[in-house]
Amino acid sequence: MEPITFTPLYMTRVWGGRTLAEKYRRPLPDEQPYGESWEISDREDEMSVVSEGPLKGRTLHELWTTQREELFGKGFAEERFPLLFKILDARDDLSLQVHPPAFLAGELKGEPKTEVWYIADCEQDAKLYAGLRTGVTREDFEASLRDGTVADQVHVLKPKAGDSIFIPSGRLHAIGAGFLIFEIQQNSDTTYRVFDWNRKGLDGRPRELHVEESLKSISFDDIEPSLDPQVDDILVSCPYFKLERLTLAAESTVGNPGEQFSVLTVISGRLLSRGGRTFAAGDFLLLPKGGDDLKAEADTVVLRTTVPNHSRH
Repeated sequence: MEPITFTPLYMTRVWGGRTLAEKYRRPLPDEQPYGESWEISDREDEMSVVSEGPLKGRTLHELWTTQREELFGKGFAEERFPLLFKILDARDDLSLQVHPPAFLAGELKGEPKTEVWYIADCEQDAKLYAGLRTGVTREDFEASLRDGTVADQVHVLKPKAGDSIFIPSGRLHAIGAGFLIFEIQQNSDTTYRVFDWNRKGLDGRPRELHVEESLKSISFDDIEPSLDPQVDDILVSCPYFKLERLTLAAESTVGNPGEQFSVLTVISGRLLSRGGRTFAAGDFLLLPKGGDDLKAEADTVVLRTTVPNHSRH
């Protein structure tokens, strides 16, 4: 069985740019700044559609609803495909934000969102913001919102291409300018902005903030988190997904690790399917349960995302 690929969904963002066209030769719809490409999405209002092959034209939700066990594996009881995959092109700083933790999401009428960022590329000295600096209290943070010194309260990291960082629900965070990021996350679209650098949106108006919801959601004991260590190819393993970075020599193969689907993201190099399709840097492909392994045409680096058994209901 061949990999399943989807037509990307491109989103304009005030902090976006044109890197998707420049680096990955993506045909962007127009000349506006595009900050997000939703590569695999089962959201009611942003739905992935299969781009080629025998399933062309079918939505991800159709496949999940009608061929779940056949294509994805046994034991999945979620109403929708449980993950969301994006490419983020940050030419300016994103808002300082947080996603609600599971125990609060219902009360706040939102969805929890745990995610991981993989740095596909970044400019020298580009900054990520994650967690709080040592010694910062909730009272300090609230005061900084009033006097405009929020940036001084947040922990700053300077990663390089190939690094990753885990962002659990409740972690205060922002992506700084100069990053191209692959984001793997729970299937959620709830974001609370607590500070947006006093910026206006593409419509010329200040963007909406969610200060009350943010203050309820932020983990104020989350102090100076670090980048992810890589242990035996594993970057992140959490209840919602497992992310591995695999380095493949030419002619070696990669496939599913068990009797379920996986999503492969090509970082560098090229993969070749048994049916003759080629996948290059920036491509996302869903390898269905029982799908054929893919072969590396040259030295190739891929991310492989799976859903751990214990995350199933």
